[in-house]
Amino acid sequence: MTVVEDRSVAAARRRELGSFLRSRRERLTCADVGLPLTGRRRTPGLRREELAVLTGISATWLTYLEQGRDVRPSRQVLDALATALQLTAAERRHVVDLTAPPLEPSAPEVPVAVAGVVRALDPDPAYVVTGTFDVLVWNPAAAAVFPLLVGGPAPNLARWVFTDPAAREVLVQWDAVAQDLLARLRATVAQRPDDPRRDALVADLRAVSPQAREWWSRHDVRASRSGTKRLRLAGRGVLDVPHASFAVAGQPDLALVVHLLSQAG
Repeated sequence: MTVVEDRSVAAARRRELGSFLRSRRERLTCADVGLPLTGRRRTPGLRREELAVLTGISATWLTYLEQGRDVRPSRQVLDALATALQLTAAERRHVVDLTAPPLEPSAPEVPVAVAGVVRALDPDPAYVVTGTFDVLVWNPAAAAVFPLLVGGPAPNLARWVFTDPAAREVLVQWDAVAQDLLARLRATVAQRPDDPRRDALVADLRAVSPQAREWWSRHDVRASRSGTKRLRLAGRGVLDVPHASFAVAGQPDLALVVHLLSQAG
């Protein structure tokens, strides 16, 4: 990577951090943080001056930070902002990642042993995805539950969710799943700010989906998590299916996703 590219990436990360912090400031009210409401308001959320009172950071410096200027916030400053803005654990991690050295670009490969685990998990649907939701390996159960996801030449979970009408049939709680995908995709901006695969994916999703355009602008950030997904399956109706995501050792860009269909209720 050239020096020019390094500076461009650093500037993009500062802009992302500034936009994220501003979005979180604008979501809070005086009542949320225990401050009195004063004066008329032309913009939503807390004023910078009010955030300055809560953090001990000057309003001018907060302005520079939100504008993406070349300021270097310390960990203590980031912690103060995270506390005042009531950030979640995933959002705190996002802020730290945006100020830490980015990860090097990688071309992930699924280890043979992990591919074997995916096959062994059948009849529970399982697959391995990248940070940009390319589906690299899947088992027959996953192909049966998500046939139009893995049936194409370049399966991608996010593209399927946002562009294939069948996804709304299979995913009963489509809105929640789609928003979670975008929030997890957003988290990768901090770690790999210059990932052309992610940027192309986001551009495509925003071009075809009004929901993707709206939700991406919210700067929501989430980490992978376990839970229950409500699926509509042919011949079985609607089931609540537990699912879990596991990081692949030595491959930070890969995750093994398992849907425990055998435990569905």
